Amino acid sequence: MANTVTEMSGSAHMPSDVSSRPGLFDRFAGAASKFASRAWFFAFCVLLVVVWAPSYFLIGTVDTWQLIINTITTIVTFLMVALLQNSQTRADAAVQDKLNALAAALAELMEDTGESRKLQDASTELRDAVGLEDRESSS
Repeated sequence: MANTVTEMSGSAHMPSDVSSRPGLFDRFAGAASKFASRAWFFAFCVLLVVVWAPSYFLIGTVDTWQLIINTITTIVTFLMVALLQNSQTRADAAVQDKLNALAAALAELMEDTGESRKLQDASTELRDAVGLEDRESSS
């Protein structure tokens, strides 16, 4: 059999190399993402606005009234962006690992089944593409 994905690219890895136990923050971010994606969380947000709107009559000043809702929504938004970005980054990495595994398996199959030069060239190009996201720069 041919080289493994790690040997080919030096930095790419297979899904089986990924730890099945995410860290504490990753578990928390996943739970928060699931929590925020539920309909009742949206209903709670709507309820918060419905309760806040008539509170103007209790507070009395427009500035304080607006400051309350602005502060609450800013804090929640700030925290949710950080948590959801963590979940998105982990999901992107998982998809990339799956694509690496598929590419490596396809390259292996192409090498085993084909003797033509064109098929071997395609297999080499496919193997070179595995882990490419780790080698590309954005500049």
